[in-house]
Parts: sequence; C-alpha cells; structure tokens
Amino acid sequence: MIHYVCKYTPTELFQGFGEKCAVLEEMPENFEMSDQIAHANLCGFGKSVIQAVLEGKAEELVLVNCCDSMRRVYDIVESTGKCKFLYMLDIPHDDEECEKVKFAASICRLKEAYEEYSGKKFDKSLFLKAFEQKDTENKPYIGVLGVRVSGVLEQMIRENIQMNVENLTCTGGRRLAVIPKDMQKMDEEAMFLAYADALLCQMPCFRMNNSTRRNRLYLDPYLKGIIYHTIKFCDYYGFEYASIKKNIKVPMLKIETDFTSQSAGQLLTRIQAFSETIEGAEDTNPGKEISEEAKKRMESGVYYTAGIDSGSTSTDVVILDRDGKIKSTMIIPTGGGAMMSAEKSLELAVEKAGIQKEEIVRIVTTGYGRAYIDSGDDSITEITCHAKGAHYLNPKVRTVIDIGGQDIKAISIDENGAVTNFLMNDKCAAGTGRFLEVMANTLSLTPQDLCELAAKGSGTSISSMCTVFAESEVISLIGRGESRKNIAFAVIDSIVQKVVSQAARLINGQEECICLTGGLCDYSYLKKSLGESLKTDVLTDTDGRYAGAIGAALSATTI
Repeated sequence: MIHYVCKYTPTELFQGFGEKCAVLEEMPENFEMSDQIAHANLCGFGKSVIQAVLEGKAEELVLVNCCDSMRRVYDIVESTGKCKFLYMLDIPHDDEECEKVKFAASICRLKEAYEEYSGKKFDKSLFLKAFEQKDTENKPYIGVLGVRVSGVLEQMIRENIQMNVENLTCTGGRRLAVIPKDMQKMDEEAMFLAYADALLCQMPCFRMNNSTRRNRLYLDPYLKGIIYHTIKFCDYYGFEYASIKKNIKVPMLKIETDFTSQSAGQLLTRIQAFSETIEGAEDTNPGKEISEEAKKRMESGVYYTAGIDSGSTSTDVVILDRDGKIKSTMIIPTGGGAMMSAEKSLELAVEKAGIQKEEIVRIVTTGYGRAYIDSGDDSITEITCHAKGAHYLNPKVRTVIDIGGQDIKAISIDENGAVTNFLMNDKCAAGTGRFLEVMANTLSLTPQDLCELAAKGSGTSISSMCTVFAESEVISLIGRGESRKNIAFAVIDSIVQKVVSQAARLINGQEECICLTGGLCDYSYLKKSLGESLKTDVLTDTDGRYAGAIGAALSATTI
C-alpha cells in the first residue's frame, strides 16, 4: 500500500504498477512517539505522519515539499529507517506550461525510483484504466473545506450531517479531467506531460500562487453549508478562512484541530450544532420523529415534557407542563456518571413537581453527557438548547453567552430563537467554570465568594490564560502579599476578557440584547464586568442557569 498526503500525488502512476494507494489520515490519540524525535512546534499533521511511520502503519510513503513542515517530516522519517520506500515529490506552485514540463519530469523520476525499489515494470494499460471516472449527481451538499481531515473526523461529519457531504479539502477534492483514449496514442513523454497537466489543473489548493479558481467552490448553487477545517500551526488555510468568512452566503462552521482525537467531544458538539442550524434553516425539525403514541397523548390530555442538561459539573432538569410553563427544576452535581446523575436529578424533579414519571411523555437530553443517557427520547446539542432556553426566558435576546464547566459558547439567535451562528472555545479551560473553580480553590474560596470579593478589588492582572500557568501566577501573587480581593478581581477580569474576545465577534451592535446563561449567570459582578467590557447591558434571569434544560424540554414539545 502506497500512502500519500497530497491530492497532487500521481496515485494513478502506482496503479500502473498494480499497487493500491491511500491517503495517510491517521488521527492518533497523542503524539507520544513522534514528540520524542520531532520539534515541539511541528504541526499536528506532520507529527501524525511520523507517529504512523513509527507505529508501522506506513511502510511506503510519498510526501510532497508543500511546506517546511513536510520537509522536516521527510528528514525525520528518513532518519528512522522505518519506511521501505520514501520519496519526496517536488510540487510546483503554478500550473504554467514550464511548470507542467518540470512536474512531468518529476513524475518520471518517481516512476524510475519505484521501478528500482520494487523491481516491477510500469504497465501503461493499468495506468490508463485508473482514470475511469464515475458520473456524479448534482444535489445539495455540505462542503468540507480547508486543510485535510482525518478519516475519523470525516466519518463523524458524515454521520451527524443529515445531508450529502463532499470532502473538498486538500486531499479530498481530487478531480482529474483526462481522456485515457487520447493518452493511449501518446508516447511516454507526451503521456506524462498530459498527466502532469491534469494533476496541476485540478481545483487549486490554497498554497498555489494562483488560487482564484477556488472561488467556484463557494459559488456552487448546490452548496448549502461549509465546514472549514484548519490545523494548529498551519497558516495556509487559516488565511483563506479569514478572507472568505465575511463574503460567504451559506452557513459556515470553522473547526481547528491539532490532528489528535483528544478533542472529539467538543468537535462532535460543534458538528451536531451546525447540523441543527442547517436543518433549522431548511425548515426541518432537528432530531428524531415523535412517536405516534406520544403525539396522541400530547393531543388528548394533561402531559409534561422534561429536559436534562448533563454538563461536566452539574446535571440540570426542567419539567414543563403542556402550556410550556415550568413545573419544576432540579440541579445536582454530575459526579462520576452522566446516566446516574440524570436519573437521580429527574427523579427529584418529578417528586418536586408532584407528578408521576409516567405523565412525562417525552424526555430530551443535552450537554456533554447526553450520549451516555439511555432514558432520553432524543438528544440535541446544548448550543441549540441554550438558544431555545434564552429565547423562552426573553424573546428580545439575540446573543447568548454560556460559560460552562469546560467551555465558552457565544450563540447568535434570530427572533424565533433559532441559531444563526455560534462560536466555542477550544479544549483549553481558560475562561471556563473550571478555571474559576481552580482559582477559587487556590484562594480557599468558593467561586461565588471569589466573585463577590472581586467587586472590591482593582489593579492586579493575570497575564497567563492557561489554567495551569494562571494558578502558578496566583500563587506567586499570594507569596508577594497581594490582597485576595485584588487577586479575585484579576481572576474575574481574566475570565471576562476571554469571553469578550469570543462574544464580540458575533455581536452586531451595542443595542443588541445579550443574555448570560448557565451556572455563572447568578454571579452579579461577572455579569456587570461583561456588560462594561461589551459596552452594553448583559441580562440574566432567575432561571437562566437552567436555559439548556429548558431548551431541551421545549424541543420535546415540538410535534
């Protein structure tokens, strides 16, 4: 098996040797092995290539000199001696005639190198057979653009997007316009020149000097949404995203990974929320169909619905009556298991409501633990649910800010409470409820006490956004004799600046109605500081911390 990393790789050439080719798309859990021999700042994809080689998953590998990272990867892989066949292919940055001639010569050299390595002879008939094209049907689709995605991530997207998905990344968008019967009559030199032309005339990747033809990707009338992927420390597609995001007319989700599977939970939430947004825009109902039995019960008499928000810190339950009014609420610590805390919290909410559990016709779950709760009839992301919940509490709200235990969400909603756009922080805990909890413990305070104390402080700041480094900085401030109120002020200011940097990108103007939901919405000084930084009032509600569960319960009532 010949593995490759770029769509400009002449894979048909290897099929002329009777060999199969596959994109190297390993997404390891970590870079434990590659970190021992590669520089710490090498991009995640480069490390994944090295990791795959060290694990024996790529014994024959063709790389391209598309960037400095790939050049370093080649040097490192070569030094390991783990690859039986390793080749660095010189890829032009243009598709002009002289570049095509040079690229054809590069392809010929690759052919000769593989003949020498394998002892096989190139078969022209097998080579030409590899160009057989399948007809494609024009239909609405979601385009995955940007830098390469792993097989794991692509499968996650396909499983959670209720529409056709096209991989148009730098490895997935491989389309060659060639006519094999014309090439059949050519000598080898002319044939490889035509082949080089077909490879270089593909939809250009963003590293090409002239990538203006990429605009066709965004103007396709069948394109209904974009999932744009970038990799940390890779600039090419980050630049493209920045240049197109203001002009795209279809919904777009940006996701960034380090090419490991460690952030799979957050990625899943973003992809599912994007799917719900697309479905809402298409006037379809996200989630599972309500059973006929539930419909009959909802149409005939008294009934209740429940929403369970299983977060990293707490599990919230809201029960609504048939008129959509809150019957009861309950919150307990999530503890060691989402399933156990969900069942316990629901049981307590039912008892508080003074009803029988059998009177609840439908239960919808949300939050990071939703996938582990068996008792729910449906599952919807907390992004959609917080939007619905905030709209329920105040229909004037257009931006929702949820500071959760392990992430920050900024959500734009329309007049109906539907999500129009959203942003989430990455897997760093800076600015989250967990960050506040760690800082409070360091000061021997509760999070609520820290927030109240911060209102009395001033002056001091924390420069580190990383939770671990910030904790060390707080300890240093304590050692220098800084007052606890000033340190508390610095902690809250750090959280506020992190939240504002994210939320400000969604807020359209100072008159926009903004609502703070989730577990920190009761912290009055935090709300006040957010408002001052955003230069507008930030609203809360007495039931704001239950917004996610309210939205889930509301979703359960939709027939």
